[in-house]
Amino acid sequence: MSRILVVDDDRNVLKVIRMRLEAEGFQIVTAPNAEKAVAEAAAEPFDLALVDLKLSEEDGIQLMEALHQINAELPIIILTAYGTIQSAVEAMSKGAHSYITKPFDYRELLLQINNCLEKRRLSNEVKRLKNLVESHLGFENIIGKSETMQDLLAQVAQAARTDSNVYIEGESGTGKELIARTLHVASARKDGPLVAINCAAIPENLFESELFGHKKGAFTGASQNKEGLLAQADGGTFFLDEISEMPLSMQAKLLRVLQEKEFYPLGGGAIRKVDARFIATSNRILKESVEKGEFREDLFYRIHVIVLKIPPLRERKEDIPLLAKFFFNKNMKKSEKKIKGFTPAALQKMMLYAWPGNVRELENAVEGAVAMTTQDIITEDLILKGRPFEDEGLKSFKSAKSDFEKLYLVQLMELTLGNISKASELSGKYRADLYDLLKKYNLDPADFRR
Repeated sequence: MSRILVVDDDRNVLKVIRMRLEAEGFQIVTAPNAEKAVAEAAAEPFDLALVDLKLSEEDGIQLMEALHQINAELPIIILTAYGTIQSAVEAMSKGAHSYITKPFDYRELLLQINNCLEKRRLSNEVKRLKNLVESHLGFENIIGKSETMQDLLAQVAQAARTDSNVYIEGESGTGKELIARTLHVASARKDGPLVAINCAAIPENLFESELFGHKKGAFTGASQNKEGLLAQADGGTFFLDEISEMPLSMQAKLLRVLQEKEFYPLGGGAIRKVDARFIATSNRILKESVEKGEFREDLFYRIHVIVLKIPPLRERKEDIPLLAKFFFNKNMKKSEKKIKGFTPAALQKMMLYAWPGNVRELENAVEGAVAMTTQDIITEDLILKGRPFEDEGLKSFKSAKSDFEKLYLVQLMELTLGNISKASELSGKYRADLYDLLKKYNLDPADFRR
């Protein structure tokens, strides 16, 4: 049951809101003033707050800021009269989730509340997934902070709560396997096995034996019984990497497994049941393979239950500095060198490059730079050393300005270790403006603090 704090100096409004929302199953706590609201928020956690913008003795925006000091992630919906919409918009710029005007339609209020709570739930799921990625898989910040990756991770959080088949599409080096492993450790099958097979690495004549296993004497060289990978995945997750490379002859047999959840080992024997969730990936656009006759259409639809698309690195460039820092720290643990980091010119070069090899190429570039530097900092000439560098040509003014702002903010946060007061002083920007810019590019100062 979600707990909601309602703050309004009109006790009649409080009474009506309480009645309406309790009838919907919410747990409601009311406060007629800011002092009581702060005390309630400090005493117990809330999932959401409804705050009147114009309290008789206090300012709703100031109260919102006080509530955020207690819980920075508490979503707040502002209640406002028609004549104060401009102030409500200002409140949203300072962190309010949304606003609704008085007198309000309770169906609209309920819709906003449910949307807000759903967004909070997904945000919590994303954090949980990030913790799982770090603790189970040894990655930190590897997913990225860009809006596109946050959206993807929210989809992963939702997909992890189901047992449906998942198809992950993305270019080589984007991190498809990481997403697949994240899905597994976040699912109800996390205690079961995760069995992975690279369809591009198995010769066609061995495919059936690898998947289904075989009985002794099933073919020349089969000197003993062998359990297949499908049987090993029972109770867990079966991960088919590069499924577009699976031979057509095997696709029909895999389709039967997905439909019936059973198979026969090569060479006969008793039928084997398999209880596994299937995750498949491809760096091709699988629909095009279907149109060319290289992939079965019925299998295509069987695995396309939930589709996750990983954007290439060139479409989420604000993640590059964070990824570069992660790979730098990873390599420094293996190195005896004492290197401070990257020069601004080196970071700029990384931001301008298109990274056709995506995250994997960036990781290799950082590893090479750490290995080859003879100084205490990585300079521009060590990035992409030995490879022809081409930027993306002249961009639109809007796009170039956006790239500059992202890079500037990352460098500013790196330099000040996420200290907003120092960053404000160095940049000559007001703290509020700086917060707005950081929010615009989904950058959290806490990520830069050591």
